[in-house]
Parts: sequence; C-alpha cells; structure tokens
Amino acid sequence: MSDTNDGGPAFPLTPCPGCDNSHKSVHEFSGMTIRDYFAAKALAGMLSDPDSGGQPKIFAECAYAHADAMLVARKAVPK
Repeated sequence: MSDTNDGGPAFPLTPCPGCDNSHKSVHEFSGMTIRDYFAAKALAGMLSDPDSGGQPKIFAECAYAHADAMLVARKAVPK
C-alpha cells in the first residue's frame, strides 16, 4: 500500500436512495482522487503557456509536487 496522501475521492458519490449500502465502497471511493484532481489543474496551468515546452515527465512530476503541497496546505487550514 502506498503512503502517499491522495486526499481521498475528488468527487465522492453518495449512496442511491433505497440502496442497502451493501455496495457502499463503490459509491464512496470511485473516481479520481483529490491529489489527481489537483495535479490535473496544476498541469493545465503549466501547459497553458504556449512557450512552456519541456518534457512531459518533468511536467507530470511538477504537477504532482504542486498537488502534494496543496494537500499539505489543505490539511493545515483549520475547519
């Protein structure tokens, strides 16, 4: 199992009305993680520069570094 904090599901689904919750895990954990969502947003921002160039691997690593930083900052914000 990975120790990476993925933030959980980005778009969690709630059980359907009338469901017996026997398939609750399918509803709660399907879809992308918040980490993936943050990385995708960071990557879109980086690639919006027409002069960005560069290697896809480097962009992906940077996007996930930004996502990880956002998850840390998110955890530090008092609720």
